Amino acid sequence: MLDDMNPGRVQKAPENFLDREGIHRAAREAREGRRDFIRAAFASAAAAVGGAALAAQPAGKGDPAILELPEHSRGLGQPVALEGYGKPSKHEANVQRRRSPGLTQTTQASVSFAPLQSLFGIVTPSGLHFERHHQGWWDIDPSRHRLMINGMVKASKVFTMDELMRLPSVSRFHFIECGANTGMEWGNVAVPTCQYTHGMLSCSEFTGVPLVTLLEMAGADFKKGRFLLAEGADGSSMTRTIPMSLVESGEVLVAYGQNGEMLRPEQGYPLRLVVPGVQGVSWVKYLRRIEVGDQPYGTKDESVHYVDLLPDGTHRQYTSIQECKSVVTTPSGGQMLLDKGFYSISGLAWSGRGKVTRVDVSVDGGRNWREARLQGPVMSKCLTRFSLDWDWDGKPALVQSRATDETGYVQPSYRELRAVRGTRSIYHNNAIQSWMVEESGEVKNVQLG
Repeated sequence: MLDDMNPGRVQKAPENFLDREGIHRAAREAREGRRDFIRAAFASAAAAVGGAALAAQPAGKGDPAILELPEHSRGLGQPVALEGYGKPSKHEANVQRRRSPGLTQTTQASVSFAPLQSLFGIVTPSGLHFERHHQGWWDIDPSRHRLMINGMVKASKVFTMDELMRLPSVSRFHFIECGANTGMEWGNVAVPTCQYTHGMLSCSEFTGVPLVTLLEMAGADFKKGRFLLAEGADGSSMTRTIPMSLVESGEVLVAYGQNGEMLRPEQGYPLRLVVPGVQGVSWVKYLRRIEVGDQPYGTKDESVHYVDLLPDGTHRQYTSIQECKSVVTTPSGGQMLLDKGFYSISGLAWSGRGKVTRVDVSVDGGRNWREARLQGPVMSKCLTRFSLDWDWDGKPALVQSRATDETGYVQPSYRELRAVRGTRSIYHNNAIQSWMVEESGEVKNVQLG
C-alpha cells in the first residue's frame, strides 16, 4: 500500500496480523490522520525535551551510542547453547513471578503472580505463568502416573501417559484465571502494581485429548451422568465438580502440553485438566481420576472455599465462569511516564463466556470513553490485547478500561458490582480497574466507585 501522504514510499505493514475487519479499520484510521496524531504527539514531546537533550551533548558531537561501535559489534559472540534450557537476557532479570506479602503465608508459599505489566501479546511464557498450589508442587514420574475414569461408565478405564499421548490431540489457546484474582481489591487494599492486582492470570497454548473422547471410550452415561468429579494427585487431593454440559462441547481437555512443550511441574506435570472460561481451581493439576455422577459432589473446595458471601448472608456456590474483565497494563501502577506526549495505552481483556468484542478506554475516570483497537487474533475464552493512542498533556489522569463480550455483557464498575454482590466477597471480582497518573508521571492504584 502506498503512503498517501508520501507518494512512492511504501507504508510498513501493521504490527500484528489482522482479520479483514481489522485491515479495513487500520486503513480507515490511517486515512483519518492517526499518523498525523502520532507525529504531532512525538513532536510535542521532542519540543519539550529536545533542547535539554541536545544541550547535554558536547558542541559538534553526536550521540556516542551511534557514532562509536560497541564491543558486540567488534567481537566474537557466544556459541550456540548446545545443552541446557534457553534463558532470557540478563537485562530482563527483573521480569519474574512474585509473591505478595499481603496474602496469608504458609510454610510453603502457595501463590506467585505473573508480571502482566512486562508482557507483550497474549501468550504468557511458561516460566512466568502464575502459580497457585494447595499442597505444594511435585515433579511426578510420568511413567508411574495413571488416569482413571470411573463412576457411571460401562467399564472403568485406566490410562498411562503413553496411552494418552498416542490418542489424537488438539491444541487451543485459553486464559486461566484464579477465582481470587483481584480479591484484595474487594477490601480497598490498593496493592501497588498490575502484577499484584491482576497477576493470577495467564494465557497459554494447551495441548491434550478432549475429555469427552476418554469418557466415550469408557462408555460414560451421558444421559444420567450430568456431573464429573475431577481429582488431583497432590497432597490436598484437590477435587472439583465439573458440569457435563461443559465437557460435551469438546472444549475441556486432559492436557499434557503447554506452549509447545510438556507442562511445567508447577502447572500440573504430567497431566492437568483444562476447563476454558472457568476459574483456575477447576483446572485440576496432577489429574489422576475422573468420576461420572448424577449430582454435584459438594467437595471441600467448592462448599467451604471458593464461595461468594452475598449481602443476605447466603453463599454463592459453584461459581465457575470468569466474567468479562479487562485491565490496562501500560500505564499501570508502579510505572512512571517520563514526559508528556504520545503513549500507547495497552492492556488485556478476557471473558469466560466467549470472545471479547469491544474494549473502551477512559482517561478521565469514566466520564468519557473511546473505543480501543483489538489486536488479532481474537479467540474465544482467550486473552485479547487492546491498545489506544493517547497524547498525555502532563495533567493528572484516571485511566480505565471496560470490556464487552459476545454475549453483550459489559464489565461493571465497583458501584454496579457491589450493588449485587455486597462488600464481603473474596472471589470473582471483575470490576473496572483505575490507575491514577499523577502530574509527576507516577502511576498509582486507586479505586473509584
